[in-house]
Amino acid sequence: MVKYFFSQTDIKSSWEHVFSAFWQRYPNPFSKHVLTEDVVFREVTPDNTLISRRLLTKTNHLPRWAEKIFPSNLARSVFVIEDSVVDLKNKTLTTFSWNINHTRLLVVEERCVYSMSQEKQAWSLAKREAWISSGVFGFSRAIQEFGLARFKSNQIKATRGLEYALSTLHDNNRIAELCAAEKTMLH
Repeated sequence: MVKYFFSQTDIKSSWEHVFSAFWQRYPNPFSKHVLTEDVVFREVTPDNTLISRRLLTKTNHLPRWAEKIFPSNLARSVFVIEDSVVDLKNKTLTTFSWNINHTRLLVVEERCVYSMSQEKQAWSLAKREAWISSGVFGFSRAIQEFGLARFKSNQIKATRGLEYALSTLHDNNRIAELCAAEKTMLH
């Protein structure tokens, strides 16, 4: 059996700002569990779609009950592939991510779509889905519950991290606007 998660979040920023901030999310004080991010592949297609693949390294702390069951030499990092598709015409950013190690223990697959809000044109909408599964006989239910709880906690951190990147982006834009205004006044 697979655990399923869905959330929908309003983001009080335009899609263009969300799109820009998405690439500047790390590092941030809310996602200290994300250790590295590397672009593996990036391409702009003839129809102006941006396709990217990134490799993320995250910490992987086991719960205490699992430390007693699983080997102590189990890697404490998890590697995650994140594929993204940016459709500028329809103003969507869609990400697909999944872990590539520890897959016998736990698999977490996530799909997130950032789009322009239909109700509030100046806002964006993030729809997030996740599928959590485990094939460990006798422990799969407990492992899936742990994975779901960890995912919920991390998605809250991810949202706060994006908001942090947005505030930094807005502050930098505001500073640039003030500098441009000052230059205009001086001339």
